[in-house]
Amino acid sequence: MSNFDNPGLFYQDRHFAQDGYQDEGREMLAEYKQTAEQFKKFIREYTVGGFGFIYREQLKRNCNLGEYFLEVNFGDLKLYDEQAAMKLKNAPLRFTSALEAAAKEVAYMLTSSEKKEDIKEDNMQDIQVHVNYNDMPIPIRKLKSTDVSKLVKISGIIVAASQVRSRAIMASLQCRTCRHTIKDIKIKPGLEGFQLPRTCGANQANQLQRCPMDPYHIIPDKCKCVDFQTFKLQENPEDVPHGEMPRHMQLYADRYLTDRIVPGNRVTITGILSIKRMFSKQSGKGVDKSMSGIRTPYIRVLGIHVETSGPGRADQLHFTPEEERQFRDLAKRSDVYEIITKSIAPSIYGSIDIKKSIACLLFGGSRKRLPDGLTRRGDINVLLLGDPGTAKSQLLKFVEKVSPIAVYTSGKGSSAAGLTASVIRDPQSRSFIMEGGAMVLADGGVVCIDEFDKMREDDRVAIHEAMEQQTISIAKAGITTTLNSRCSVLAAANSVFGRWDDTKGDENIDFMPTILSRFDMIFIVKDTHDILRDTTLAKHVIAVHMNADQTAQQSADNGELSLEFLKKFIAFARSTCAPRMSVESSEKLINNYVKLRNPVVEAAVKKKHMSAIPITIRQLEAVIRMSEALAKMELQPFAGAKHVEEALRLFKVSTMEAAASGNLAGIEGFTSHEDQESFNRIESQLKKRFAIGTFVSEQLILQEFVKQGYQEPIIKKVINYCIQRGVLQYRMQRKMLHRVK
Repeated sequence: MSNFDNPGLFYQDRHFAQDGYQDEGREMLAEYKQTAEQFKKFIREYTVGGFGFIYREQLKRNCNLGEYFLEVNFGDLKLYDEQAAMKLKNAPLRFTSALEAAAKEVAYMLTSSEKKEDIKEDNMQDIQVHVNYNDMPIPIRKLKSTDVSKLVKISGIIVAASQVRSRAIMASLQCRTCRHTIKDIKIKPGLEGFQLPRTCGANQANQLQRCPMDPYHIIPDKCKCVDFQTFKLQENPEDVPHGEMPRHMQLYADRYLTDRIVPGNRVTITGILSIKRMFSKQSGKGVDKSMSGIRTPYIRVLGIHVETSGPGRADQLHFTPEEERQFRDLAKRSDVYEIITKSIAPSIYGSIDIKKSIACLLFGGSRKRLPDGLTRRGDINVLLLGDPGTAKSQLLKFVEKVSPIAVYTSGKGSSAAGLTASVIRDPQSRSFIMEGGAMVLADGGVVCIDEFDKMREDDRVAIHEAMEQQTISIAKAGITTTLNSRCSVLAAANSVFGRWDDTKGDENIDFMPTILSRFDMIFIVKDTHDILRDTTLAKHVIAVHMNADQTAQQSADNGELSLEFLKKFIAFARSTCAPRMSVESSEKLINNYVKLRNPVVEAAVKKKHMSAIPITIRQLEAVIRMSEALAKMELQPFAGAKHVEEALRLFKVSTMEAAASGNLAGIEGFTSHEDQESFNRIESQLKKRFAIGTFVSEQLILQEFVKQGYQEPIIKKVINYCIQRGVLQYRMQRKMLHRVK
């Protein structure tokens, strides 16, 4: 009995398991509950200055509207409870669910107190929490393995978007053989998926027939599903180092984050860097054993911010008050126009008017949305046409660097799909998705197209709509949609014969009138032979090569703006200023427009042996856009009379001078009345005398019409026009013409 008198006291600490180690599961559960209470307190009690409960009222308003989500600013959470905020940042997979559970409890308390009938908490809709991270976004190429399962913020361009599909978050399984049912299995969010049990969970001893391997199937009627969508995010073109391919990241968004963005949108994404298994292209079931440990990263989206501020991207560049003061001081100077012109490609000698037009292109006019829903573009398109070796490509490269958003491409290596948009099949889901091209990615910026004349005619026609209407319409593979392409086009092209031949006239140009009329300014750049100019140019080029290291200091001494400052000033002007035409400037522009179309002026111009160039409404709008761009350089709300005068001068030295020299004859509004009558008479006589299916020498046609008093350039224009329309064709030899229809 003595053994039972003092049995002793044996106990075990609840926080330790039998092996003596601390029970981590209990601590994690306690930490989870404690953090959920902190989140609940934050949603209920957070206020700014004691006026209004921000998140409580937002949650109540959204629930009453039937939208069960809550947008939380990470900075507010960190200000209220820094410990809870750091837990969410470092372990978002665990504590995002705690934040959503806290929001669900608060929403239940708010909605049940208003309604008379009692609502069970189980029947309450789940609340999705959108997190807005207030740190600076990091480039995609800087995401490393140490960031996995951490809260990250990245920025880029959406280049592809899948269709919205359904995904189960809670599933019920049933065995095909014995009907054994497993209910309410929670499936983790994201793209990792769910592995079905390989064997049946029922007791096989009591069954006549054993269940085979992989017996379970999902019961669709008893599953709880949510919408999800995947996106393809490409890093910003300005973040891509030279000589490297832009990198991509897959995004996963569900519930209320779907259908918020489309290809072409510049976005800032807050999410969790997650990983998923790689699938081989051959089998689709998995990967080889040698690659079983490799995972592919993707972002599980928690918050989306679409850059709706337009071309300036002021929210990305983050102007300081000191920089804004410098911008306004520069805009107040009387010579700001000359300073900006001098700062554009200072290493290139001359081409002052071209640089001034590029300055107008960079700043742009004002985009207008009319009451009937139509829009008028504010972006300016410029074409540089002429001899090789005149620094056209260098100007394009400089614009790519100085523009806040720019995409550089070559016409020879660009297709219609690469410039506009393409529809491809997703290799995993086998559904069609859209990928935006260069003009979609440059939305709000500039597209620089070099070797514009080397493009195929079909590819060139594809950008007609993008240049004037600034939209890209897609109707392929059952997908019918419209993408935005609100960008300027700066194109460079050579003549047909390599160098410009003054004796050939408009034969130097291989462009259709439809594409030429969409350019606001067209410059004919000729490499003229002049001893004085060649000497000055050679001295300038040699000085640039000799003083390459001292260029930055020398530019500052010459009063030129640095590349970074000019880029920020352009972004600031485009985001904060949208000038309109004043009453005085509009009257001045109307008077000049009437004078240019006046027959008296036309007769006076003819005496100087120049063809009259009446401008059309499309060119009138180009002058308006240039006037607004000149006013935007000075941060003025209205374009004045001096801006209209300079815009008219630029238009005269570019498009009108090129048209007056006969180089652009045949464009809409760029032929005189007499030439047009001769044009029509020769065309009608050609069709009468030239039977369908016959061959005639081109030289014979020229001799016959010259005898009748027509000028040889007009005859050649008619022949080229008929060839472009398919009425005539060259057959067998270059000089033989064949009448087709």
